Amino acid sequence: MRRRFGQKACKVPIDGGFTCPNRDGSKGVGGCAFCSKNGSGDFTAGRAHSITEQIDIGAEMMRKKWAEAILIPYFQSYTNTYAPLSVLKERYEEALSHPLASGLCIATRADCITPEIAEYLRELSKKHFVMLELGLQTSNDVTAQRINRCHSFEDFRRGYDMVRDLFTCVHIINGLIGETKSDMLRTAKDVAALRPSAVKIHLLHVIKGTETERQYLSGELETMSLSDYVSTVCDQLELLPKETVIERVTGDGSADTLVAPLWSKKKLVVQNEIDKELLARGSHQGAKFLCR
Repeated sequence: MRRRFGQKACKVPIDGGFTCPNRDGSKGVGGCAFCSKNGSGDFTAGRAHSITEQIDIGAEMMRKKWAEAILIPYFQSYTNTYAPLSVLKERYEEALSHPLASGLCIATRADCITPEIAEYLRELSKKHFVMLELGLQTSNDVTAQRINRCHSFEDFRRGYDMVRDLFTCVHIINGLIGETKSDMLRTAKDVAALRPSAVKIHLLHVIKGTETERQYLSGELETMSLSDYVSTVCDQLELLPKETVIERVTGDGSADTLVAPLWSKKKLVVQNEIDKELLARGSHQGAKFLCR
């Protein structure tokens, strides 16, 4: 962001009023097993406010921390390309018309990108900075079924191929039910082969009211330890291309709804442990990347 804009940039999360195909019955119901009732948009002002109002509220909060940063509206909650193109245009363009907006960030599923939507985003990117956040979570189709993802890795690749020329960030989650470290590294290798602009590495958070909470309380799911998570992330970083932007190596769970793992609340500790582990290895991002 500093290279592109010459200064710090902040994403302002907003709820665009969308839903998901694995919630409304189009592909399934209940949503992803790990997803909160807010569609993983727990830090937005909420859809009770207009898009413009949400940006105003988010901007006020961001300015208290980073007074000089530019702002990028971030459609975060649910699946933000899952609507008719006319609806997408109206909502995206309302966000872009905000006087503080310096671009647009859109979180979605790759199976909810059509050729028409991809072409519109391509045209939009000629006039504005556009980032796409594509949730993959895992390239293991068996795991995807377990978490009610309702799409395959091949479905993801088809959608990704339509927008790979845009600035695209792929999300993965470590610690999903039934996954081994080998599965998590396989996902990292599969993502590395896509050569995305960016990657976000998440830890599975057990959130109140989710299917993941039920699995955790019943003993079906065991969360990762800090040491296992750090080791896995470092292994994944070594596999990813050195030019891929790493937007996240761990995440924040809402303090009011986080059930486990509680060590994840200490975000800076997790980041520091990852740095220390890479230093101890004498290693770095891309050290084991194999171009395919």
